[in-house]
Amino acid sequence: MRQATWRARTPQRRHDERRTIPNRLRPVAEVDDDFPGPKFQGPEQWRLKQTDDDYEIDDSVMSCSNCMRCDNACPSGVPLSQMHNTARGEYVENQMDKLSIEYVRNRILANYRTSATIASKVPSLANWGMNFGPARWLMEKTLGVTKEREFPEFASETFREWWTKRGGADASRRNAQESRERMGLDRDTDKKVAYFHGCYSNFNSPNVGKAMVRVYEHYGYEVVAPEQKCSGTPMFANGMLKDARRHAEVNVSSMSDLVDQGYDAIASCTSCSMALRQEYPELFDIDGIEKVASNTFESLEYLRIHEDIKEDIQAADVSGELAEEFAYHAPCHARNQGLERQSVELFRDLDGVGIEDVGESCSGISGTYGWKEEKYEKSMEIGEEMFEHMEHAEGDVGMTECPTCASQMEHGTGYEIRHPLELLEAALVE
Repeated sequence: MRQATWRARTPQRRHDERRTIPNRLRPVAEVDDDFPGPKFQGPEQWRLKQTDDDYEIDDSVMSCSNCMRCDNACPSGVPLSQMHNTARGEYVENQMDKLSIEYVRNRILANYRTSATIASKVPSLANWGMNFGPARWLMEKTLGVTKEREFPEFASETFREWWTKRGGADASRRNAQESRERMGLDRDTDKKVAYFHGCYSNFNSPNVGKAMVRVYEHYGYEVVAPEQKCSGTPMFANGMLKDARRHAEVNVSSMSDLVDQGYDAIASCTSCSMALRQEYPELFDIDGIEKVASNTFESLEYLRIHEDIKEDIQAADVSGELAEEFAYHAPCHARNQGLERQSVELFRDLDGVGIEDVGESCSGISGTYGWKEEKYEKSMEIGEEMFEHMEHAEGDVGMTECPTCASQMEHGTGYEIRHPLELLEAALVE
């Protein structure tokens, strides 16, 4: 009966949603006619769960990519993404076959930090093995992980290994004090931040983490890198809420202690900052969670609030490797935080570079979504508008704050992709 009702109501629901919500704000529904869209996945399923004791979550909830654009689209401020995450968690916990290939695959993808920790011990071997053609074919046939994508390379030295070798917080304090003297400030001025580097900046792109540390020290901030787990973003997207909570408990515990000591939490990945400042307090009741959420910032956002960074950029110039024309893509999770224009506004006055916004389209990869064999083509269709805009932009170097968006941008265009912090370091740090 439920399936019959679902089929009867879907066409009108899809028609109404397409009439009222622009395509760019519902990217999965744009390319998948069977996906009912955020209004059904959120409020309607929520209502049915409250009024029908026998109602089961529709399995289409697993097709939601967790881009969270529906939060922007809703004029009434309904917490749609929270409803989707809750429903997805209930579906996985109560209805999904734990022995199914889909569940095993999703659990592996959601817990990227676990596999990355192992791979980082033997990065050269891991890089070869993960991108060995027959191995990728086998992963697609056995686990449903698409063979079309190359796995991101693991760094020969993780960010935390570099951080420890460099001298950790003690070295950062000394560097910050030297910068304060250069700036005419007291050496003991209270400027300190706790860096939530996340998984990708630790295992795959430590250059982003290094740039973040150097830029913040340039402005006189002492940086600490506390104990941390995954932000939980890939777990939310796959309905693994118990896993996400275990990681959140560690992150909130370490970050809340530092907030009490006067630190603010800084993330260089917009999905990580989104998790700490929005998804954690929406989904979990953990001591200190509101305190952490209200003191979490994206890395450029924090500098724009507290420093004369725009004036410094206007007085700077870039030469050499990063003197490029950049095609900038704002991640969906940056848009949810109101940060979609900050890099364009910041760098358009920087001598030696150009930056062009490539539009409002979603990249399509949405973390683990585009890694699933059955979702790969849809993810590429979603990203097609972004690819086209990038290829028509002046330059052939991309820029974004999100590591998985960067992966999709590179995959779809062949362009090299850089993080705004890398350009900021090149402009400001000698």
